[in-house]
Amino acid sequence: MGKQTSKLSPETVADLRKQTAFTESEIQQWYRDFINEWPKGHLRIDQFEKMYAGFFPAGDASTFARHVFRAYDVNGDGQVDFREFICGFSAMLRGTIEQKLKWAFRIYDIDRNGFISKSEMKDIISAIHKIAGIMANKGNELVIQRRADEIFQLMDKNQDERISLQEFLENASKDRSLVTLLELEHGTE
Repeated sequence: MGKQTSKLSPETVADLRKQTAFTESEIQQWYRDFINEWPKGHLRIDQFEKMYAGFFPAGDASTFARHVFRAYDVNGDGQVDFREFICGFSAMLRGTIEQKLKWAFRIYDIDRNGFISKSEMKDIISAIHKIAGIMANKGNELVIQRRADEIFQLMDKNQDERISLQEFLENASKDRSLVTLLELEHGTE
């Protein structure tokens, strides 16, 4: 790919201004920082996991990092470029509640089929527990399963054993206790 410049073109900045909640100077600064950290212009999953491990030194962040990486990697090419990074970061950091919920849905929808299954919910909740340093044991597994079941009971209004984006948005935006239950306040804000 070659050496990256430390400044984006005016056209790219204008486009990113439309897609994010960042100012031109913020976008340029984020780009300089991104290229300084990842000179090839993209971030690989192993680099992302290492970065997350630094954020959560008390626990094992690797599983959750892989899920978050997948949400950033919009085109599914196994790397996160600056556009994917800044758009996802904007949604997490400065997005409306709907944008944050859509971002969270992408994390929970592991297989990218447009629905969250109980298994996917359980996997994410388990990954969040690992971040907190809560080791898996029989009692903890039951807590994780109960939490997944509780979320499904509250969100799966048509009882089809999967949560659609619409169900996710409608229920989580109406019920702050669901946001806490989903651990969005810790994982994406």
